[in-house]
Amino acid sequence: MLRRIYIKTLSLLAYHLDVKAAKKAILDGFRKTDESLLQESTSGGWQDGATAVCVWVLGQKVFIANIGDAKAVLARSSIIDGSQNHPDGVSPLKAIVLTREHKAIYPQERARIQKAGGSVSSNGRLQGRLEVSRAFGDRQFKKVGVVATPDIHSFDLTDREHFIILGCDGLWGVFGPSDAVEFVQKLLKEGLTVAAVSRRLVREAVLERRCKDNCTAIIIVFKHG
Repeated sequence: MLRRIYIKTLSLLAYHLDVKAAKKAILDGFRKTDESLLQESTSGGWQDGATAVCVWVLGQKVFIANIGDAKAVLARSSIIDGSQNHPDGVSPLKAIVLTREHKAIYPQERARIQKAGGSVSSNGRLQGRLEVSRAFGDRQFKKVGVVATPDIHSFDLTDREHFIILGCDGLWGVFGPSDAVEFVQKLLKEGLTVAAVSRRLVREAVLERRCKDNCTAIIIVFKHG
């Protein structure tokens, strides 16, 4: 019995170390990406920036990391066997937002900006210009609180997870999370490839719903069994 407890304890310890190492790797990756972009922008004489949302599947663990207002939405079934269906035969999927937006107007972000000597104007923008409070690059705003430190969320992959939609703010400006999940689920059910569904999602956002902002989307479908 003691041997079994000891082995189980070692296994749990290794698991936690792996998660810790994975999160450190993500933080290091975001930091190095930001440093590289800042160096290039300085030498190139430009001041652009970028938000990001990333997914890393490590075994049965899924890590989500984001900065800015790009968003990740998970489609998860409430049951495993799919026995509870809609009248059209499609099992309902719940839309779960996996990311937290980083905008200057939010209290936690505003506090960091003000501590760094920056200000948030009445329109909710940093220095009256930048809406997001975390981003790669944007070197002119680094000294007033803009950072590239991501929020990191993780979960265990089970048979309930079907797909993840990654999108920039333009997509989510015209699609609600549940709306997007339903749209993607329907097309996947029709047999379209993941690439085709991604294109249809963006086309719907731009041409039909009149998105006026940058609009990009990536869909990751989990294969089970």
